Amino acid sequence: MLDIYSKEEEIIMSTSFSNKPKNNKKGYRFLLSLNPEQKKAKSIILENDVSIILGNAGSGKTLLACQIALDLTLGKNVEKIIITRPTISKEDLGYLPGGIDDKMDPWVAPVYGNMYQLLRRERIDAMIGDRQIEIVPVSYMRGRTFTNSVIIVDEAQNLTHDQTLMILQRIGKGSKMMFCGDSDQIDLKSTSESGLKFLQSIKTVNGLHTTELLENHRHPILKRILKAYDNMPGKVL
Repeated sequence: MLDIYSKEEEIIMSTSFSNKPKNNKKGYRFLLSLNPEQKKAKSIILENDVSIILGNAGSGKTLLACQIALDLTLGKNVEKIIITRPTISKEDLGYLPGGIDDKMDPWVAPVYGNMYQLLRRERIDAMIGDRQIEIVPVSYMRGRTFTNSVIIVDEAQNLTHDQTLMILQRIGKGSKMMFCGDSDQIDLKSTSESGLKFLQSIKTVNGLHTTELLENHRHPILKRILKAYDNMPGKVL
């Protein structure tokens, strides 16, 4: 465990940089504004190289990561956005046809959905076509280094320890990485296997920060149901 900590510390510390948006005269406008909680979180995330964004379903963690990534890319602070996520699920979807992008589409649809809320669909699709937005399955990340990029790791609670460390090792100069996850939605056989929980336990690395979003932006009934569910004896996820 100590060896892994020291490796991660070396990786994160070697990529320190500042990438606050450089261009104040933006040639774009987001269709959806961040709320005060998200704005505060964004300012903290921009100060760090690796960020963990925690929150329950509907807290807006993926939306926040997408807004930051698009803002930095369109503001010419970085060159591209990398999207990845584990493909583990409690439901068996069977064989998915097509190439890598086709196979990953169902998994990254929530990320694309958030981007479409922020900018016109045509602009996001153009960025995808120009490879400014690239999908990289976790199993295809090994051996690659992403420089001048923003890496969004969605559903990070379902990464194993080894996968988390491997993804961290992909960060190159001028890049920023954001892990989005919810520790209450771990689909691994054991919650102790979650690399996100392991990453959260690291408290002494400069440039690594954890932020948690507490507000919920989905239908008001969801908050009431989740609160009632939390109070139920013997609850099962």
